[in-house]
Amino acid sequence: MADLTESSIVINASPADIMAVIADLPAYPQWSDGINEVVVLSVFEDDNRPADARFNLSSGAIKDIYELEYDWDEDRKVSWTLTKGDMLTAMDGAYELTPHGDGTTTVNYRLAVDIKIPMIGMIKRKAEKVIVDTALKGLKKRVESLSSPAA
Repeated sequence: MADLTESSIVINASPADIMAVIADLPAYPQWSDGINEVVVLSVFEDDNRPADARFNLSSGAIKDIYELEYDWDEDRKVSWTLTKGDMLTAMDGAYELTPHGDGTTTVNYRLAVDIKIPMIGMIKRKAEKVIVDTALKGLKKRVESLSSPAA
């Protein structure tokens, strides 16, 4: 199993608003760098959230079409695991949301990525850190722009 990279950010929104953006996988290309397309392959019948999805990724030297399987825990946590990929051999991660009771929520993002090409561990950790931090900043910008009165 790949090592884990972790970071967090505070977003001015409720967990439900944040989770709605996270669950809208087809909109990821609008706010998530490197994601060109997302196709939801199946959904859970009880809440219509994605169960499986196919991603088209093009980020630097990494280009892949891969599939993830999702597990949703209300508006507090979502996790995923890689089920298919050409370049990627692992992409397991999770968003965990902690509300503060004042309209803000801390989003903690954990990610473990592994690829078929050899890469020095230090360089891989740095790349994961960039992915995690960029994703959190993109999520914050997207959520806050959708929940602001001007949206």
